[in-house]
Amino acid sequence: MSIVAEKPRERTRHIQQGTKLTAVRVVRSEWAKLWSLRSTWITLSVGLLVLLAFGTIAALQYNSMIESGAELDPEWAGASTLTLALFGVPFAMIALGVLGVLTASGEYTTGLIRSTLAAVPTRLPVLWAKAAVYGALAFLVGTVGAFAVFLIAGGVLSDTSIAMSISDPGVVRSLLGVGAYLGLVGMAGVALGALLRSTAGGISALVGTFMLVPGLMSLLPESWQEDITRYLPSNAGESIFALQHDAGTLTAGAGLVVLAGWTALALGGAAYRMRRSDV
Repeated sequence: MSIVAEKPRERTRHIQQGTKLTAVRVVRSEWAKLWSLRSTWITLSVGLLVLLAFGTIAALQYNSMIESGAELDPEWAGASTLTLALFGVPFAMIALGVLGVLTASGEYTTGLIRSTLAAVPTRLPVLWAKAAVYGALAFLVGTVGAFAVFLIAGGVLSDTSIAMSISDPGVVRSLLGVGAYLGLVGMAGVALGALLRSTAGGISALVGTFMLVPGLMSLLPESWQEDITRYLPSNAGESIFALQHDAGTLTAGAGLVVLAGWTALALGGAAYRMRRSDV
């Protein structure tokens, strides 16, 4: 009798252990959900294509002007192989940032978030998993794209005075910095999507923060501009992959810390709302 009575309890214990909620399972779930969306494939492809196309076009245009003997425009005067190759980074940032917003806001729009939070009652592991999964993916896409477009631009500009190779000092650090920048932007997008729970609102906040706010800094007194502008998310992010740093900009390490701080702040706000408010 005792043996028969113990078997159901053992079977129940094994089932419970088999369905135990772990961080790894939450990450796997978010990974599966991310790749089940057609928008993931499309937007990642667009981001990578923009990064490759714009950098290649910039290098070809510069090379064409050099071969024709035309006088360079002022904005091209200080160009290098690296800056031309990374010409498409701001546009790739928009694509990958928007997908980050969709990663979180899409579940609120469709109502799928109710099922997700029912499976993960503690809630916050869902946010951490979304941010980690998509941030790592954006980092990978950005890094691969940056190295690929630099090699292409390097081939196009190999016979010019600004020719560079991947072995030149600081080049690898800059290319990895592009991946870090896009990865953090992707995580910030996830945070804004979860915080605002609106695709339109999240995208507007992302684009406004990274593209509109820097332009508004010109309205401030000149004595304030340099002290404030360098700490904006966009400017701090650009300093991560800049090869050279002016006196008014942050170093690569400082830029990474500042942008990571802004991203952590957005994630903190999203975590607070996820814990305190209903779905």
